[in-house]
Amino acid sequence: MLHAKALPGNPYHRHTLREVINSTETLTGCGIERAYVDKGYRGHETENPRRVFISCQKRGVFGVIKRELRRRSAIEPVIGHMKTDGHLGRCHLKGRDGDAANVVLTAVGHNLRLVLAWLKLLLHLILNALMQLLPLTPALKPDS
Repeated sequence: MLHAKALPGNPYHRHTLREVINSTETLTGCGIERAYVDKGYRGHETENPRRVFISCQKRGVFGVIKRELRRRSAIEPVIGHMKTDGHLGRCHLKGRDGDAANVVLTAVGHNLRLVLAWLKLLLHLILNALMQLLPLTPALKPDS
């Protein structure tokens, strides 16, 4: 999870896109060339150098952009997992500060689960390599 932020007051999608893109660029230090969003972002208010592609868009979509737009559907399960595994569905913290803390801590928890899964895989690879280098020899010789 790269960017997570609570936006108080239940703002409409398209009004939040410019702010989220700008804060993500500030956070990462890299410019965002393309954004892939759902239909709630129609009529967004972002600057022209950025290309924003809306799902089910046909005009100007080909090659790499078409492939990346299909990849957008892989993001929706991540949000679902954050709601169930990270308890993002119900916030028990008080006020706007509690909402903001809940979102950020859920994103941190999601990233930690990914890091732990990666470390587990790395540990298995290291142990398998060690097992192949050090063959197990029986401690006692069988009777002949």
